[in-house]
Amino acid sequence: MNQILMIIMAAGAVVGGFDRIRGNRWGYGAKFEEGFQLLGSTALSMAGMICLAPVLADVLGKAVVPFYRMIGVDPGMFGSLLAIDMGGYQLAKELAVDAQIGSYAGIVAASIFGCTVVFTIPVGMGMIREEDRRCFARGIMLGLVTMPVGLIVGGVLAGLSVPVCIWQNIPVLVLAALLLLGLWKIPESMIRGFCVFAKGIRFIITIGLVLGAVEYLCGIQLVRGMTPLTEAMEVVAGIGIVMLGSLPVTEFLQRLLKKPFEILGRKVGINAAGMTGLLVGAVSVIPALSMYQEMDDKGKVVNAAFLVSAASMLAAHIGFTFGTQPQLLGALIGAKISGAAAAVAAVFMIEIAFRKGNGYTIT
Repeated sequence: MNQILMIIMAAGAVVGGFDRIRGNRWGYGAKFEEGFQLLGSTALSMAGMICLAPVLADVLGKAVVPFYRMIGVDPGMFGSLLAIDMGGYQLAKELAVDAQIGSYAGIVAASIFGCTVVFTIPVGMGMIREEDRRCFARGIMLGLVTMPVGLIVGGVLAGLSVPVCIWQNIPVLVLAALLLLGLWKIPESMIRGFCVFAKGIRFIITIGLVLGAVEYLCGIQLVRGMTPLTEAMEVVAGIGIVMLGSLPVTEFLQRLLKKPFEILGRKVGINAAGMTGLLVGAVSVIPALSMYQEMDDKGKVVNAAFLVSAASMLAAHIGFTFGTQPQLLGALIGAKISGAAAAVAAVFMIEIAFRKGNGYTIT
């Protein structure tokens, strides 16, 4: 399966590169260029955290490892609190006692829960209009409720048993429950808290990038134990190479599925922007959120729920996994697709239940 996926990505890169040479006649050349141009923003968002991951693991390990061991959870699961490409993977691998669980935490759990906490929620709350935040929060809540589906499917595909997978995710599920409670009871305070948290993560990433640059340029290691910036950039480069092919492939899928999506959208009551946002969100969160105000209310809830699990699956996350743990590509994709499908299904089931009950809808 991994080889088939990479062949498809390679074919996308070939078509995109060929079209770029021909002057972007088909539109795939522009996507090929976009994949490479995303290297800068990708590096800014993750290289500094990769540099600092060993240091953070050493510092946090003194508190995290004893606590996680006390409750019978591998300390590597702590890495799932950060996004897969923002230090979550490196932190999970550094802290893990069991390498298999560390890989699962850093690839599968970090790509779902970590990405939602560190990236999707703070970026979404900052980008969308205030009047759309209610729909966004509801969607995120439904995505968190159905998140265990993706975590368990991904765990099984990664070689873990269902009971082990559930137990190892106890801290994640507890935090998810607290997030649900906060988004339900004190949404405005949660929004402010997420924005502060996002700024804190950005500060740490920037510090790591600066320290890595000083070490590379001057040979002075200001903080011992850091990963060299050149090694961090190798990870970023791997993601960029995959995106050279994944973005043209996604463009092809968008064109192929445009008519079926429009027909499906009319049947389920979601406008064209809402249906398109699902496919765009599987590539990148930001473009999907930029379309948010064009969606109808039902589409806004569905897209937010979908993003909890599916965010960046077809670009950054698949690229990161291929560059670090290619054997877990199936687990990553299976987890994100199943979790996203469960979230979307939950939106429709709840809407149907309310409609039959008292006339209210999910929005």
